[in-house]
This record gives sequence, C-alpha cells and structure tokens, in this order.
Amino acid sequence: MAQTHTSLPESGIYTVSRLTGEIKVLLEKQFPIIWVEGEISNFKRPGSGHFYFTLKDSTAQVQAVMFVNQNRGLKFMPEDGMKITGLGRISVYAPRGNYQVIFEHIMPQGMGELVAAFEQLKKKLADEGLFDPGRKKPVPFLPAKVCLISSPTGAVVHDMIHVMTRRFPGIEIEILPASVQGDKAAVEIAAALALANRRADADVLVVARGGGSLEDLFAFNTETVARAVAASAIPVVSAVGHETDFTICDFVADLRAPTPSAAAELIVPVKKELLAHCRNLRVRMVKGFDNIIRHRRRALRDMAKRLIDPRRALGDALLRLDELAMRLVRALDREIAKRAERLAWQQKQLFSRMPERLTTEGLALTDRLVERLSSAMQTTYLRENRHRVDGLTQRLFALSPRAVLERGYSITQKVSDGQVIKKTGQADPGDALTIIVSDGSVRCTVDR
Repeated sequence: MAQTHTSLPESGIYTVSRLTGEIKVLLEKQFPIIWVEGEISNFKRPGSGHFYFTLKDSTAQVQAVMFVNQNRGLKFMPEDGMKITGLGRISVYAPRGNYQVIFEHIMPQGMGELVAAFEQLKKKLADEGLFDPGRKKPVPFLPAKVCLISSPTGAVVHDMIHVMTRRFPGIEIEILPASVQGDKAAVEIAAALALANRRADADVLVVARGGGSLEDLFAFNTETVARAVAASAIPVVSAVGHETDFTICDFVADLRAPTPSAAAELIVPVKKELLAHCRNLRVRMVKGFDNIIRHRRRALRDMAKRLIDPRRALGDALLRLDELAMRLVRALDREIAKRAERLAWQQKQLFSRMPERLTTEGLALTDRLVERLSSAMQTTYLRENRHRVDGLTQRLFALSPRAVLERGYSITQKVSDGQVIKKTGQADPGDALTIIVSDGSVRCTVDR
C-alpha cells in the first residue's frame, strides 16, 4: 500500500512572485524575438496611445500590446478581424500572472501596409461623403490664373507650363513649391493649398506629381492632403502619377486627370480654336439677324398691302350710308302706303255699315280720328327706325378721317396733285406739302 508523504521538500516552497519571476525569465530567455501571426480581436486604443488587443487562431489566443513609440510609425490602423503578422517578444505580466506578446512591428496579411492604409482611409472618407459628386465644384472653362502645387524643379511642372502656354499663350501660371515625396510632403502640400485659398487669386489649383511606386505616392494617400483638398474653396484638379495610378487625392479632388499633361489640356482650351468658334458664332448670328429682318420686312409689306386708304374707306362708308338711307325711305313709304291702304279699306267698311242717319258731326269726328291715327302710326315707325340710323351714323363717324385726326393723327398731301404721302420716297426736297390736322391744315416745304 502506497504511503503519502506530507513532509516539506528540501528545496523549499515557491512563492507566487518567485514562480512568476522564474517563468518570466525562462520565457523571455527562450523567446527573445519572434514572429507571430493571428487575427486581431478586442482591439483597444486608450488615451495613452498604446494598442491593446487579443491575437488568436482557431484553437488558442494570447494577449498582445504595442506601445505608442512603436505604433506611431504605422501607415494603417489595426482593427478587429484583421489578420496580421508581427515581430515581437514574449513577456510575463506579473500582477496577473499571464504572458503577452509585446510587438515592435506588425503588418497586414495578404496586402502591404500602405495598401491597408489606403483602403482604410478610402472607406473612412467615402463614408463621410467626401467622394460624393454633388460636393465637387465645377472647373472654370477658361481660367485666368492657374496655380500649380508641385516640386518646382521637377519635369512635371515644366511639361505642364509648356502645354498650357502652347494652347493659350499669355495665360497666368503660378507655382507654389511643395515636396511631393518624403515625410514632409503631405504637410507641405496641405500648406500650399491653404495658402492658395487665403490669397484667393487663382481660378483653379492643380496638385501634380509624376508616376511612382505606392511608397512614392504615399503623401497623396494621407488624410492630411485629403482634408486640405476637400476644404479648398477653389476647384482642385488632381494630376498625380500615371493613368493607372489612383490616389485618395484623386477621389477627393473636383477633377481627376490621368496625367499631369492631360490636366493641362483639360484645364486650358486652345486659343485658336476658341477664336475660330467665336467667328463661326458671329457669322451664324449675323445670318440669323438677316433672316429675321428679311422676314419682318416681308410681313410689313404684306400688312401695308392690306391697309385701306382712309378716303376710300370714307367713300365706301358714305355709299353704304346713302344706300341705307334710301332703303329706309323706301321702307317708310311702303309701310305708310300699306297702312293708308288698310285704313281706307277699314273706312270703306265702316261707311258701308253706317246708318243713313249719320250726322255731319259724326263724319267730321271720324275724319279727325283717322288723321290722328295716321299721324301716330308715322311717328311710331319713325321713332323705331331712328335708333338704327343713329347707330349707323356713329359707326360712320368713327370711320371718318376727322375722327382719326382728332385722335392725334394727320394726313399729308402734295400741294401739286393732292397725292397722299405714305412713304418718305414719295416726297422730294422742295415739294410743297399740306398737313391736315383736326382743326385745319398747315403748309410746309420738304428740306431733305
């Protein structure tokens, strides 16, 4: 039967601190510097700036930390779910008795650090709406002044100046120098954009750089430059790299040009083509006005042909009035004759029925009644037709030349033959004219 030993070991007893300390020494000695890969979870960044997170795989996990002095140089921001590979060392955190990895450097798996930073910033700014077409400002058709933000000694600036001055001689161009590569490039580009906006004397700003690697173009993928471009009140054209290169600056700018030379062509039109276009527009405008004038003259001639001579209109009206008067007289005569005939017939019928004893006084009374009846009939008929005659007279007066003259018009005639003057070509210098107005006439002579 086994015997249980309850006596203390000769080597003594380990305290928790001693045990933890010796484990710390063993681990840090065994793993002085190692590469570790895994997936980030529970990522935290407190006010101190340190990174705290858990690094895990399918079966295990370990606590990790990256102090601010080491993470300050990262081009991207770690986030939950990101798979990384990191260089670090093993350390034991004695107060809790657990071990952790202290990273010196980390990088995303499957993509480079700069690519990860690019995608993160692109998503962030897109979510803020900085890429929306609705916030982009139109680039002026013909800028009076162009401001180039680039390296003043690079070939890019000289190529752009050559293209712009060739297309539009005399255009004003200013260069605001800024580094386009290196640690200071982003700050200098943002400062140049701010300076151009404070001056506010340029119509368009061009941020330009030639092609290069992702590292070479890093300044144009920074949040510093992106914010400066978005804040510009002056339209900004991004002309960075080659046609296949895309930067954050391209997405935020008001216009993206595939190359710096293409930007110069997009911004500045060809002066000769503009002048030729203006000449064509002038020719088209003159032709258009000529057509309008020709059509208006034709319409005026047609209207003049349809105008009626006042004297002819007056003669026609007088003839119409005479005709109406004659018709009225004939109608009155017919009506009077008709009623007289009817009255005579009634009188005959009356006499045929009168008794022989009708006295002379009765006959005289009958004669008076007949006379009064005939007079009343004539008066009533004349009153009914007088209104029609008055209306026709008023219409005739409105058409008469005198009524027209009383409204401020006049009639001009030659003294020699009485011809009415309708056009300037009908009168020659020295002709004597009579101007008829509402209350008389005036004699005058044509000077010119």
